[in-house]
Amino acid sequence: MPTASWHWKGYLSLSKVVPFSHYAGTLLLLLAGVACLRGIGRWTNPQYRQFITILEATHRNRSAENKRQLAKYNFDFGSWPVDFHWEEPSSRKESRGGPSRWGVALLRPEPLHRGTADTFLNRVKKLPCQITSYLVAHTLGRRMLYPGSVYLLQKALMPVLLQGQARLVEECNGRRAKLQACDGNEIDTMFVDRRGRAEPQGQKLVICCEGNAGFYEVGCVSTPLEAGYSVLGWNHPGFAGSTGVPFPQNEANAMDVVVQFAIHRLGFQPQDIIIYAWSIGGFTATWAAMSYPDISAVILDASFDDLVPLALKVMPDSWRGLVTRTVRQHLNLNNAEQLCRYQGPVLLIRRTKDEIITTTVPEDIMSNRGNDLLLKLLQHRYPRVMAEEGLQAVRQWLEASSQLEEASIYSRWEVEEDWCLSVLHSYQAEHGPEFPWSVGEDMSPEGRRQLALFLAQKHLHNFEATHCTPLPAQNFQMPWHL
Repeated sequence: MPTASWHWKGYLSLSKVVPFSHYAGTLLLLLAGVACLRGIGRWTNPQYRQFITILEATHRNRSAENKRQLAKYNFDFGSWPVDFHWEEPSSRKESRGGPSRWGVALLRPEPLHRGTADTFLNRVKKLPCQITSYLVAHTLGRRMLYPGSVYLLQKALMPVLLQGQARLVEECNGRRAKLQACDGNEIDTMFVDRRGRAEPQGQKLVICCEGNAGFYEVGCVSTPLEAGYSVLGWNHPGFAGSTGVPFPQNEANAMDVVVQFAIHRLGFQPQDIIIYAWSIGGFTATWAAMSYPDISAVILDASFDDLVPLALKVMPDSWRGLVTRTVRQHLNLNNAEQLCRYQGPVLLIRRTKDEIITTTVPEDIMSNRGNDLLLKLLQHRYPRVMAEEGLQAVRQWLEASSQLEEASIYSRWEVEEDWCLSVLHSYQAEHGPEFPWSVGEDMSPEGRRQLALFLAQKHLHNFEATHCTPLPAQNFQMPWHL
């Protein structure tokens, strides 16, 4: 036995155990003394006593005045009272079949081996691969995909986050709120209300979805704020004040309660809500667009169509099967598939020097996965236009690395915008607005090229910058619609 062995070797002799117990007891007394001193210091501090009084009053009565007083203090967000619960809207289950405690609905990937009988023997054979995928996703994979959820990074960024949060509260009159999603996660949000101003864009709410290391305190919320819109920012599960871990299901659950909060507590109609996402935030943005089809518009900046090609880019080729399986089963960010379920206006912003969502090098603009997102969207909405001739013309246009080259391709095919608009208006008047459209079915190849280029230019704007460059307010434009 180990204890007997240590005893015979002298490790557990009384002469050695007694001094160790003295050291441990002294350390415990010191820690208890420090805790007592801290408690006494807090109790004798009138500001701290006032804070405790306001916090307790807010837990009893969540009035606007109590929350305004509480917002003056910076403290552990875990003690902040819940402002909005996912079950609060009484009509949601009647209107759209609300989420269960397991979470909101997601599009599930098709099996990797279609047509294979799902027998008990096959399940047993797959079990080692499934266990490996689970372990990879919940250890290395999640932290690589969402580095902002790593504790050490958050600790290093905390002074910057606190400064950004103070700026939003003090300079923009931001209102912080805690929302509880259906999975129990608490989501940290910040709302800036511009509805009382003369600018008409203040009547619109922009819900911002941050990147994989982005926080609303220092993230993409600054762009619509500078443009004069009302803004609602939120942090991913596991980021800053939000609890949980950022897996796709948790992400969608968080986005659901954020949209519900915007509609039922902040008082915005879906037709007045715009979803704006940067980078990996495109997943929650496209999920919201798919699940709330009445939302006004979607703007995706530096986003991608699917995670698998980007994951394969950074992992060894020998891991291809494991990476694909892990992403599909646990980290399936299927932005294009979700976006194609949305019927409203969409604008894609492509960074021409993007070093993150390209699969080769930043200079190879055709490897930017934003191209694939555009092509999949146009092929879904206008399948006849995006036949061979239209697809080839759009690919040539996407290869252009400057505005001069874009204009050259556009003029080479003699795109007549008035003619394109008249064709689209006529089709919409006759067949209605619902996609997919069969426009272009009886059109000449030249006509399909013109229409394809016209639609591509309306749905994608270039921004000459790298992935993490903040988007200027003048580049924040509403999507085109007929």
